[in-house]
Amino acid sequence: MDNIDCVKKKMEWFIKKSQVPEDPIHSKNTLEWLLKLKPDADDALKIAALGHDIERAIEERKVRREDYNDYDEFKEAHASNSAKIMAEIMKECKISKKIADDVVFLVCHHETGGTRRVDILRDADSISFFHVNLPYYFLRNGIEETKRRCLWGYGKLPDNLKRVVAEFDYQTKELELLVRTCIGQSEQ
Repeated sequence: MDNIDCVKKKMEWFIKKSQVPEDPIHSKNTLEWLLKLKPDADDALKIAALGHDIERAIEERKVRREDYNDYDEFKEAHASNSAKIMAEIMKECKISKKIADDVVFLVCHHETGGTRRVDILRDADSISFFHVNLPYYFLRNGIEETKRRCLWGYGKLPDNLKRVVAEFDYQTKELELLVRTCIGQSEQ
């Protein structure tokens, strides 16, 4: 097994144990969206896409939303914690320092963007939230929290990708209406 495969297998092992049921789907779906946005993505981007939320899968190391007053501070702590865990996994798998440093940077900034490559990861993650996470999030958190999260996530997307999200269909009328309301509010 080569070093990249080692990292992928370790990430998959952690993520499939997550108590957040959509985590394994979201990990793979984020990679799928990343490859749609950047078909020639390098190994660091692919690894970052798969492992960007890994800290959610490790209950004893998970960042808790209730420990933060500000949602952006929570998301920054989440990204930083995931980057730290990814660094540990890559060290165990003897990934080159260049790739490991790149992955850590990408994961650390996946919520905010800031460079072209990080923006692609952020956008793939955001689209995947709407594509696969949203129904689960809605069931766990209810209307008001889901509305807040939708507005936050939708607002991060560039216009061309907002159109992609606007095409998604949801199984419940309540969730469909909520998303359409958020899209309408974001465009005002």
